[in-house]
Amino acid sequence: MDLKALKDTPPWDWPAGTAEKLVNVLRDEQAIESDRLLATEMAGDFTVVNDELVEALLAILRNSQESKQVRARAAISLGPILEYADTEGFDDAGDAPISKRTLQGIQESLHQLYRDADIPKEVRRRILEASVRAPLEWHENAVRSAYSSGDHLWKLTAVFCMRFLRGFDEQIVEELDNKNPDIHLEAALAAGSWGVEAAWPHIAALIHSRRTPKPLLLAAIGAVPSIRPQEASEVLSRLIESDDEDIVEAVHEALAMAEAPSDEDDDDEDGRRVK
Repeated sequence: MDLKALKDTPPWDWPAGTAEKLVNVLRDEQAIESDRLLATEMAGDFTVVNDELVEALLAILRNSQESKQVRARAAISLGPILEYADTEGFDDAGDAPISKRTLQGIQESLHQLYRDADIPKEVRRRILEASVRAPLEWHENAVRSAYSSGDHLWKLTAVFCMRFLRGFDEQIVEELDNKNPDIHLEAALAAGSWGVEAAWPHIAALIHSRRTPKPLLLAAIGAVPSIRPQEASEVLSRLIESDDEDIVEAVHEALAMAEAPSDEDDDDEDGRRVK
C-alpha cells in the first residue's frame, strides 16, 4: 500500500486495511520520515481514525526521540476528532469514531504534555491548537499567556485558539490591525466564529477593498452572516459576480447562512459553541 498514492486518493476511496497500515507506519520508528509525516496526517481523517490510531499518535507525541515535525503533525491530527467528539458527544456510541475513554485520554495527555516546558515550542503550540478544539478550564489561562508572551508565533497560536474560546472579543478586534498577515487572518476567522460586532467596520472594509488577499477575503465573507446577517445581501452583492469560483461559492454559503434561523442560543452553560 503506497501512502503517497493514498494521499492523492479521496479518503472515502481508501481501501480496507488503511487504518492498520497507518498504525504500522506510526509504530515503526525506522520508517522514513516522509512516510511517517504522511501517516500522521492521514491518521486524523474521519474515514480511518479510531482508538488504536489515536493511541499511536499520542505515543509519538510522548516520544522525545521523535522529530518535532512528526510530533507537531501528530498533535494537529488530533484536533478534528477532538472537536467532533466534543460537539457531537457520545449519545449514539455506534456513530462515534472513538470511545469516550479515548477522548478523555487525549485531553489528559495533551494537557500534561503542554505543561512540559522541555517539549519543543512548535510541538507545544500545536498541542494547544489541537486541544482547544474541545475546550477545558485550563485553556483560557494558556491562551492568555500565549497571547501576552511577546512571541509572535505564540500570539498566532493564541489568536487561532480564540476561534474556539469565548471571551476574547477585545483581543480579536485588536489583532485585526496586526501587520502580520497570518495573525490578521486568524483574527478575521475568530471574529466570524463569535460574531464580534466591534469587528464589523474592519470586516466590511476588507470585503469592499479590491486589494484584500483572497484568504482574508474568504474569511471576511464567512464572518458576515454571524456579525450582521441582515446586511449580508447588500454587502456581498458585488462579489457574487466574481470570476473566482471560490469567492462565489463562499458568498452563496454566507447568504444561505444569513437567511437561516439564528443559533445565538446554541451555546452550552459554559459559554462554549455547540453545533
